[in-house]
Amino acid sequence: MSRDSDEVDRIVEAWVRQRPDLDFSPLEVLSRVARLSRHLDIARKEAFRRSDIESWEWDVLSALRRAGEPYQLSPKQLLQQTLVSSGTMTNRIDRLVARRFVRREADPGDGRSILVTLTEDGRVRVDAAITRLVDAEALLLESLSRADRDRLATLLRKLSLGFDA
Repeated sequence: MSRDSDEVDRIVEAWVRQRPDLDFSPLEVLSRVARLSRHLDIARKEAFRRSDIESWEWDVLSALRRAGEPYQLSPKQLLQQTLVSSGTMTNRIDRLVARRFVRREADPGDGRSILVTLTEDGRVRVDAAITRLVDAEALLLESLSRADRDRLATLLRKLSLGFDA
């Protein structure tokens, strides 16, 4: 085994010895994706912890921030972006209102509806979190050249298109 082998190489090599009849190439890819996912989860949790937000708060606050000024979305739009139930979203909005990260406002286009608006405190918090997140994720990828990162992003996009359809 080469000096550049990783834990997945060791696992696959052991399986090949035990089951030479199987093609273990899927494990060589997806076991690495799974292991990298764990490292990413740790990095994200730390970035959010340092910004004093939870990952669920990040989901809502980042959706509002990405919407651009005036940083407003309807609860339905938030549901579509965060893939949670309406009851869960109501609870999340309530908790974010209590932390003064968002506020509810009447929708001027439909008096029966509300819009969720990112407050200045929420914007400052989500901007700090995205800065920390980008820095943390860049560290995870520092061993790859820009060209390798671009190539990997292209391959992962190609793979994910089949799941996101």
